[in-house]
Amino acid sequence: MAKNFRRIGVLTSGGDAPGMNAAVRAVTRAAIDKGVEVVGIYEGYKGLIHDNMKVFKDTDVSNIINIAGTALYSDRCLEFKTEEGMQKAIATCRENQIDGIVAIGGDGTFRGATDLSVRGIPTIGIPGTIDNDITSTDYSIGYDTAMNTVVECVDRLRDTCESHARLNVIEVMGRNAGYIALNTGIACGATAIVLKEIAFDEEAAIADIIAAKKKGKRNFIVIVAEGAVPVDEKDYSEKLTKRIEAKTGIECKFCRLAHVVRGGNPTLRDRVLASQMGAAAVDLLLEGKSNLVVCVRDDKLTSMEITHALKLDRMYKGTLKEGDLDGYSAETIAEMQAFCDKKLDAMKKLYETARAISVH
Repeated sequence: MAKNFRRIGVLTSGGDAPGMNAAVRAVTRAAIDKGVEVVGIYEGYKGLIHDNMKVFKDTDVSNIINIAGTALYSDRCLEFKTEEGMQKAIATCRENQIDGIVAIGGDGTFRGATDLSVRGIPTIGIPGTIDNDITSTDYSIGYDTAMNTVVECVDRLRDTCESHARLNVIEVMGRNAGYIALNTGIACGATAIVLKEIAFDEEAAIADIIAAKKKGKRNFIVIVAEGAVPVDEKDYSEKLTKRIEAKTGIECKFCRLAHVVRGGNPTLRDRVLASQMGAAAVDLLLEGKSNLVVCVRDDKLTSMEITHALKLDRMYKGTLKEGDLDGYSAETIAEMQAFCDKKLDAMKKLYETARAISVH
């Protein structure tokens, strides 16, 4: 099938994630190995609209596998959300003889990929987001690196907490998903973890902190997922810090790690995952497939139709819109719900583990 493809494009869109460059490298090298030219598209869908691209040689992606961010840059392109913008992007593809696209990013990137696919440009999505909030895949590119970055930062904060008998409330990125917070909370020995997905008992957590202080514990870590912040309570993490200090008598500091979590050289796991997904995306395109997102489930690479993946994502997050499931059989809906229930159940069990092994 490769002979039917003269050239494919690769772009990164949305928030950057460590490992995106490894995916770009893999797409480029895998396609060239199969006799297909690759065009690097700069600034995501904006670059596709404005013809900002370059034909890559295999050496153009040398020495980027270890670099964070995205060498292709990124942009949240509002113009692409319009029909006029999409038609400009398609015209650019035709003019540059681009027969297919690999789009690396999150759910917004995948919606763009579907828009291209239904308009005749075969597109495959690769999940690249530190948040790991793509329901169809167990891991997204950048997630492992982000967690390791958080662990490194929290370990440093713990050092000074121990010296001064302090507590640190640390807010971590993850958008509306609590995966980074949950896993790093366990890895850092957090006394409490606050997630959107699971109800947080603030009074019980404070009681645990008081009890641990009486046993002689000097340092405390509380991890808060940014998406856990209640919509009706602005500056929740800072206010939580003050409430804990007032009720425990422990000096408390607040730290928001913010975008530092996006940076740093990608871990081995992210480099390998990105390489596997990049090569798999090229294979899917050359097999004549389109409108799919590459996923990893139970440590195996697979794929899912993007529209289905987006609806599964909304089901898991409780954001389904009226008509989203029209045309789906009762059996399919039940399977989707079971998938979501299993994913949430796994998170709840991990949260219970965190609770059980914290100091009470």
